[in-house]
Amino acid sequence: MVNTMRDSAGVRPRRAALQILTQVREGRPFESALGAGVGELSEPDRRLAHELAAGVLRQRGVLDEQLAPLIDRGWTGVDPTLQDILRLGAYQIRALDRVPAHAAVDTSVALAKDSGGSRAAGFVNAVLRRLTQSDSELAASSSNSPSGLASAHSHPSWLVQRWIETFGPEQTEALLRWNNTRPRLVAQPARQGQEELASAWHALGMDFDIAPFDAGLIPSQSRPAELPGYRDGQFIIQDPAQALLTRYAAPATTATMYDACAAPGGKAIAFGRRINRLVAADINRLRARRLAENVRRAGSGREHVVVADARHPPVRPVELVLLDAPCLGTGTIARHPDARWRMTPSALEHIVEVQAELLERVASVVERGGLLVYSTCSIEPEENRLQVERFLNHHPEFERESAPTFPHSLLSPEGDLLILPQLHGMDGAYAARLRRQI
Repeated sequence: MVNTMRDSAGVRPRRAALQILTQVREGRPFESALGAGVGELSEPDRRLAHELAAGVLRQRGVLDEQLAPLIDRGWTGVDPTLQDILRLGAYQIRALDRVPAHAAVDTSVALAKDSGGSRAAGFVNAVLRRLTQSDSELAASSSNSPSGLASAHSHPSWLVQRWIETFGPEQTEALLRWNNTRPRLVAQPARQGQEELASAWHALGMDFDIAPFDAGLIPSQSRPAELPGYRDGQFIIQDPAQALLTRYAAPATTATMYDACAAPGGKAIAFGRRINRLVAADINRLRARRLAENVRRAGSGREHVVVADARHPPVRPVELVLLDAPCLGTGTIARHPDARWRMTPSALEHIVEVQAELLERVASVVERGGLLVYSTCSIEPEENRLQVERFLNHHPEFERESAPTFPHSLLSPEGDLLILPQLHGMDGAYAARLRRQI
């Protein structure tokens, strides 16, 4: 998009938000698009651009429903860029009380003029002014039907349907509401304990809360690199659900561990504090480079990064193997507002087969008496409980092992780690401890 309009203060963050939405529409992950889109903005403008882009992605279905009746030629006939501009304007009008309606309309018209000239600007102006005169609100429907909940909370209908079958309508609606919130930043201690990190922040006068289950600190600030101790590796940014995985695994301090899909490195760093040695691998060189950077900043020195395919483990049998498997990611939709629109039933079927293959391969490097920990950030049974049961049916040499000292409220009936966002107030996560018999 060529920029020909005057670079006014009000337009800058909205243009950045539009650029983020354009890149997401073209297939770039939200976090990557966000980093590229807000780099030169002031802190207030960065926050606004983030809120606008993420808000549109979270509420896209509702916004489209409200805009479509206002367009004579039909919503699908509108240019994709103008669709995003209209969504940005509608989101400000409906969801942001602090933004006057005239400001939302004027800045959207400016974006449209820059994108498509006077005709596009006139079209956006007419649609958004009609929206400001309507009585509809950006609010959830009272319908508990799959289509009603999907429409009200901007989620794919097929996903809502399966959640209703798994959790029931009330829990499903609570999950949908959670997915449309912005998760808070959580710091996990890396080179010191949580009490030491809390004491250091107290001494600096920082405000923070304790995360659920005492799994990290929640600072009032939202930019990690500006928090004291970040640059010298005193902590990492990691959701409590992922930090609790380390407690659930309860590794022996003398263990050598293989982390098969380790990037970006949060789990490797957490485990590295507790064990003797860790081989952290990833198949992708760019992800492995990021993994190595994070380990250098916050690791213990016991982590060793390699580029390797989990289908061909680069280690001899070891005491502990972690397969944090690639997954659909339905437990982290709140953190990745664009992800819901890329999830499909066929993608779920494909990733289940990938997980099964990886489990088969990494199981070969678990020594007798050793522990295989299988984990995902998904809440889908096919990726979790059913995947583990499928593996155990083919591998009688492995048995499920409970974690008796772990909080029972975070365990499934089978004794697996099972964290649900709508119940526990953090990302969704799953893990199973599988002990290889001697």
